[in-house]
This record gives sequence, structure tokens and C-alpha cells, in this order.
Amino acid sequence: MIYVTDDIQLAEHELEFRYVASSGPGGQNVNKTATAAHLHFDTASSALPDEVKRRLRSVAGNRLTGDGMLVIKAQRYRSQDQNRKDAVDRLVSILRRAAAPPRPRRSTRPTAQSVQQRLDEKRQRSHIKQSRAPGDDDGGE
Repeated sequence: MIYVTDDIQLAEHELEFRYVASSGPGGQNVNKTATAAHLHFDTASSALPDEVKRRLRSVAGNRLTGDGMLVIKAQRYRSQDQNRKDAVDRLVSILRRAAAPPRPRRSTRPTAQSVQQRLDEKRQRSHIKQSRAPGDDDGGE
């Protein structure tokens, strides 16, 4: 079991790993081994609460496919085991961010100074626009 929070745990069988050849340095070993780990986690069929799934869409960004598959690519290390652990750690980090409920917005009132400043700017703008208007000078008739 992978513990995300006190309430959320993931079973190992929910994670699917695929290993591919890693890009970047690796010496002669890079051509022989598949060290990069691609972690696939199906959020749609997982046991995550619905509100966590909903927040996960915004937290995961482009790592989440259209059908609800979360894909994490780990190729930071030269060993498959380290990349696998890195991918799981990043998944847990993403799920913890999605599990945290957003802070409720507290409504605030504008300060007296900001209200006065807004009204002064409105008056000034109104004066500028009034000065552009054609006046009642007896010019044409």
C-alpha cells in the first residue's frame, strides 16, 4: 500500500509501469537497458474520492489524458529502481495537492481610502470627457 494521506491509500496493483530507454547521459549502458519509468495511473477507476478526482484535473495539468489516465515520466536517474521510486513520489505529491481542499475565500470590504480614490478618479475622468463635448457657444447659427 502507498499512503497518500491518512484517508487515501493506493494499492500497488493500481499503478502500471512501463520502462523505456532513457534520453540523456548514461554511457554504454544507455543502449542496453530501459531505465526511464512511465507510471500510468487510471484515475477514473481508482478508489479516490470524487472531490479529489475533480481537483486532480486542474492539479495534474497536461499529465492527465482525456480518458482519465495520469502519466508520469521519470528519467532523472540512471537506474530503473530509482526512476520508479521517483515516479511514485511525484504521484503521491500530485495526489496530496489534489487532496488538500482549497481555502475558502473570505469576503473583504474595500478600505475607505480605496473607495475615495476610485470616486476621485471617476470624477476626474468625467471632467475630462465633459470637456470634450461640444459646448453651447453660438458659433453656427
